[in-house]
Formats: sequence, structure tokens, C-alpha cells
Amino acid sequence: MNKKSTGSREEEKVSTKLRNKELSVVEEKQPVTGSSMLIKALAKEGVDVIFGYPGGAILPTYDEIYKSGIRHILARHEQGAIHAAEGYARVSGKPGVCIVTSGPGATNVVTGIADAMIDSLPLVVITGQVATSVIGTDAFQEADMIGITMPITKHNFQVRTIEDLPRIMKEAFHIATTGRPGPVLIDLPKDVSVATGIFDYEKEVDLPGYQPTVIPNKLQIRKLAEAVSEAKKPCILSGAGVLHAHAYDELFEYAEKMRIPVASTLLGLGAFPGEHELFLGMAGMHGTYAANMAIHQSDLLISIGARFDDRLTGALQHFAPNAKIAHIDIDPAEIGKNIETQIPVVGDAKAALKMLLDENGSAGETGVWLAELDKMKAEYPLWYKEDGETIKPQKLMELIYEVSNGEAIVTTDVGQHQMWAAQYYKFNKPNRWVTSGGLGTMGFGFPAAIGAQFAEPNTPVISILGDAGFQMTAQELSILQDLNLPVKIIIVNNSSLGMVRQWQQLFYEERYSNSVFNTQPNFVKLAEAYDVKGMRVDKVEDVKGALEEALAHDGPVLMDFRVTQIENVYPMIAPGKGQHEMEGIKP
Repeated sequence: MNKKSTGSREEEKVSTKLRNKELSVVEEKQPVTGSSMLIKALAKEGVDVIFGYPGGAILPTYDEIYKSGIRHILARHEQGAIHAAEGYARVSGKPGVCIVTSGPGATNVVTGIADAMIDSLPLVVITGQVATSVIGTDAFQEADMIGITMPITKHNFQVRTIEDLPRIMKEAFHIATTGRPGPVLIDLPKDVSVATGIFDYEKEVDLPGYQPTVIPNKLQIRKLAEAVSEAKKPCILSGAGVLHAHAYDELFEYAEKMRIPVASTLLGLGAFPGEHELFLGMAGMHGTYAANMAIHQSDLLISIGARFDDRLTGALQHFAPNAKIAHIDIDPAEIGKNIETQIPVVGDAKAALKMLLDENGSAGETGVWLAELDKMKAEYPLWYKEDGETIKPQKLMELIYEVSNGEAIVTTDVGQHQMWAAQYYKFNKPNRWVTSGGLGTMGFGFPAAIGAQFAEPNTPVISILGDAGFQMTAQELSILQDLNLPVKIIIVNNSSLGMVRQWQQLFYEERYSNSVFNTQPNFVKLAEAYDVKGMRVDKVEDVKGALEEALAHDGPVLMDFRVTQIENVYPMIAPGKGQHEMEGIKP
């Protein structure tokens, strides 16, 4: 009897599950609004946090957000929302989602979209739009977001009918996250968001014109393996593409196996351990002497996921003049765009490195070369002069690294502090470095730190900012106040637009036009106005203790470090010079 009743209970459970499944299918086939479709699509894509700001045209969607279980973070300005989405995407590897209203709400995210496009960050940006019946009439809060964003998105859509919405949502996430990642914009008219239709999200994405090459050509891989075996002075240039492809383990294994030194782009930092013996440091305008000279003297340069931008190469006619160039990149448009390439390898960096490892090619004789580079690292290290009286920004970066044990996620704004952080904070793990590279967006660093903290809630996040850039998005302190988000803000305060001032000193005969501040806000009082712990530090001997106190605090902290004002970032490749013509390599 017990067995029979147990069996009956099991049969009842199965029957209940089947009924629930049938009800679910029926429910899926019930008409729903466009806004409901949008939220259902986000849930199916695994989105767990949205950054945004509501307004009239997007209100139906915000009403659905209110009913849903997806977390929404209210920025205090749309620029803060888009940069937070970028920081989330950079650290998590998942697409950042930003939702804003039409008109000014939409145009306020344009800079962030352009920033994500040039730095290859996967975003899905949803902008409200006026009703389809009045598009093109200059209706209240109308802006042509398709026309505005076409040059700065990987793709953009305007939803004209309710039937298209599920397909567009699915295609948007697919495009944003495959191939070379990038931002995709969905412009949603208000009437479409309230119209009803059947939500069908089961159809496969079918984009015949969009088929990124993931697996490289085997013959090109073999050609590269042969070049490696013959090279005496090979060098790997590691870019952000290694991080996007999650190829850091393969890069580590390949560099060690073939005994090839590794230089990094600004955005590639963390793809190879910063303290490893084969690591040369960052290359480019403010890179290390060893990294730049390794590229300049190499006979084989293997670029992986880097795009050879001008801040890396310096004068193109002097770039790697003796090297055979191999370029691994998932975006074929980047190969040969700036630098002539002898071994083009189109494909995913992880797939390419796995194929190189499987090729089992022989390593070249690099012992003498590595010894030369070790000598360069020893003779021409990064340097600065301490005076014992003022806080040197370089020393501040070293202490941040020491106190955080190199475990923090570091975000920066743009300028001198960004370069000092890149030089002196050694990134030994991937996805711990969040900065604006190609666009150089001031105001990026602080909201990006908020997004990064949501991506990694249990990892300390340190946002290193200039006193100028911080003021562009300082209103996002409200998020820290609301949520007690434990972001640690470090203002490297030199009372100036530091990099602008440096260029005016070096190239404009010290005409400091609008780059030095005579007045500054009291940043401690500003923090306290938002119920955030504020600290001002202006004595050298107090720096380490202040950092320890801040990192031990379980909530947000803003630290105002008053550093030496007239301090330049060195070494440096001046405009028009080659990598072998670095200035400031010695005190």
C-alpha cells in the first residue's frame, strides 16, 4: 500500500509538471505588450542588471521593469548609465544593458556608445523614441538616433512593428557579443512599446550577411609557427582582443613554451601577468623602454587582438622596421589597415592560440634576445624623483598596488593618472583593468567603477581619477549613497588638466591656456554631502595609512590626494617620433 501511494504521489508530481509546462506554453502564446516582450527578452538573455534613466517615451518599458525581477540601477545622468554599462561589460564579459528615454536622454549616451565602439565593448542600448506616426516631424523630445549612431555602433535598429521586436532583441545580443564585440542600439517608438503581439523567442538568429570568422586558416597558422621557429628576436604584442576572447591561459602557455617576450597595449593589460619574467610592460607613447625597443628591434612581431593605433605605433615609418608582422584579429578590417602585414590570421584569438599550441612548432633560439631585454629592463626602468615633501603620483600608484595586494579592479579616467596607473599598477589577472582607450573619455572612470562593482560584488574596486574628470560625473555619488556600494575613489589632485598642462609645457612654450585651476571644490565636503566617507591627504607619510583605512572601510570612500602639480609622465614618445626615439628614459 505504501508503494502504491508513493507511486501515486510521483505520478501526480509528473502530471503537475506537465500541466505547468502546458500552461507556460499557453501563456507564452498570449498577446503581450512590446515593453513586456523587451523585458522577457532581457530575461532570456540572462541580463541581471540594467543601467538607465526613465523619461516619457520609455515609460511603458519602465512600468514593465517595475513588475520584473531584473535589477535596475538609476544613474543620475545618462552618461553615468552608459559608462556603468561599459564597466560592467568590461569586467563581466557579458553585454552591458543601458535603457534611456528619447531626445536628450538618448543623445546623452552618444559619447559612451562611441567609447564602447572603439574599445570593442559589448553593449545593448535601448532608447525610447516618439510614436511612429510623428517620427520626422520634430516632435517633442525626438532625435534621429539611427542617423546619429550609425557611424558609432556595430549595428542599430529601429523597431517599426511589434512583430519585429523579438527578432531584433535576439539579433542585437547576438551581434553585440559575437565576432568583434561592440555596441548595438535599439530605438523603440512609444506606440510599439504599448502595442500587443505574440512573444516568440525560439527562432534561431539568421543573418547571412554577418558571419564572423572564428576559426583561423590552418595554413596561416602553420606559416606563423614556421616563422616563430626561425625568429631570433620575436615579440608578442597582446591587445584587448586576448581578453575579449578569454585567451589569457593560452597566451601564457604559448609565450612560456616558445620563450617569447610579451608587450601589452594599454587595453591589453592583465592578459599576461604583469610580474612575469617574460612581460615587458606596456608599449606605446608612455610605455616602457624595454617594450618599445623590443618591438622596434624584433624580427617577428606577433600582434594578437591589437589594432596598431597611433598612440601605440608612433610614427608609422619607424614602427618595427626589421620585423615580419603577424597579425591575429577577429576583425579582418584591422589587418593591414595601419601596418603592412605579412602573416594575416583572421579569427578568434583563443582559437588561434590553441591551433598554434596544437601545431607543436619548435621554439626559436631566443636566449640571447631575452638576456638583452632583461638588461634593458634593468638599465631603463620606470623612474621618478621623490622630494620627501610632496606626494608623487607614481609613488601613490605603487602604494595602491601594495596595499591592495594587486587584487583590486582598477578603473581610471583619462590623462596623467591613467598613464601612471597603467605603468605602476601590475595587473596579474585578466579583467581587472577598466579604462577608456581609443576615445579617451573624461568622466568615464567613476561610473565605470560602479558597473565593475556590480559585475564583481566581492572584489574591491578602486577608481583612480583626476580632479577634472571626476567632476564630469560626480553626481553618480548618489548611487554609492543609495546602495552603500563599496567603491573606493582616489582623486589624484594636481589642480590641473594634467596631460593638457604637460603638452602645453612641452610643445606650447609653457602657455597654460585654461589647464590650471585656481579654485577647487572641497571634495571631502562633497563626499560627505552624499553620506560618503571623505578623506584629504596631503602629507607623504600619511598616504599608506590612508589607503589601508579606506580599503578596510566596508562602504564607499572618497580620497583626495594632493599630489605634485608640475609632474610629467615619462618616458614619452613625442608626436611624430618613432618608438626608438623615447624621451625621459633616464632621470
